[in-house]
Amino acid sequence: MNDKIYLTLENGKIFEGKRFGAEGEVVGELVFTTGMTGYLETLTDKSYYGQIIAQTFPLIGNYGVIPEDFEGSRVYARGYIVRQGCREPSNFRSEGDLDAFLKTQNIVGLRDIDTRELTKIIRQNGVMNGKISRELTPGDMEEIRAFRIEDAVAGVSVRAPYVQAPGGRDGGGARFRVALLDLGLKENIKRELVKRNCEVTVYPYDTKAEGILGKNPDGIMLSNGPGDPAENVGVIRELRKLAESGVPIFGICLGHQLLALARGFRTEKLKYGHRGANQPAKNLLTGRTYITSQNHGYAVVSDSIDPGRAQEWFVNVNDRTCEGILYRNTPIFSVQFHPEACGGPRDTSFLFDQFMDMMEVRKHASEPIH
Repeated sequence: MNDKIYLTLENGKIFEGKRFGAEGEVVGELVFTTGMTGYLETLTDKSYYGQIIAQTFPLIGNYGVIPEDFEGSRVYARGYIVRQGCREPSNFRSEGDLDAFLKTQNIVGLRDIDTRELTKIIRQNGVMNGKISRELTPGDMEEIRAFRIEDAVAGVSVRAPYVQAPGGRDGGGARFRVALLDLGLKENIKRELVKRNCEVTVYPYDTKAEGILGKNPDGIMLSNGPGDPAENVGVIRELRKLAESGVPIFGICLGHQLLALARGFRTEKLKYGHRGANQPAKNLLTGRTYITSQNHGYAVVSDSIDPGRAQEWFVNVNDRTCEGILYRNTPIFSVQFHPEACGGPRDTSFLFDQFMDMMEVRKHASEPIH
């Protein structure tokens, strides 16, 4: 069988490699991620919707496929590129190999190319479109350059609300009721809340503010997600109402960006984004730097943050981009990185506890005095 397959970049560069995963052809936005582990979390992360993922770490698939580690119900990326795909994984939790998994998910992959050279091209030129194909045809370049990621959040959000209640260490009721807006939800965000004895109601991205506030939640969580944050005009409009409600709000990744847009700040597309489990984020209040897991191609413009309404909280040590915001005179904060990350460091999971504390304060303040 002829396994030869090509990657054609928007700038005309062509790589020849071998097929990995499903048969077929695919066009997408080409990005790289630097994680040494966490390839399962990466593949099932909805934030990669519309993208072809290139792994910079050379050997991928060595611990197999472990459904318990998935961040979503399926693969949301359009394609997958590795230097070497492991054919004989070794892990007591593994339920199969990565190549077979990609086939079941109908995800076209490419292996045995120089991912180091590919990464250097993206770093130097910026994120660009690419096509994985069996043949090279004259019309490829027009198709590649015309590709756009559209309706990203709508393409990954749930269609109807659902509730997930905690098992309960004491068998009793939940401590808090949290409304979680699904913009491209990573499952571990929900797990972190449930682990802290929260009853979580997951809402579709286009749920009206009145529909959420009418259920009287103790707090509101805004999830991660894919695409250009500025395109979510309807969501931004509803977030303005939620931000004025007085209910504690915690935003992560896309949720962080949309909150900033709702408060009148700006976002911008980064040259090649931050994707990996080794991004340093510095807390400007304490001076402490945390190693964080990230997956985003856009960032809040630091200079656009109105100091009368908010303050920059975290910054990326590498490029000084905004990594977190504290909002003044209101129980709202947000971060660009993933404090819930599995397949990544857990240094910042305390932020979930900070969210719990904000809900506790509000709950006590609203209790009648006898």
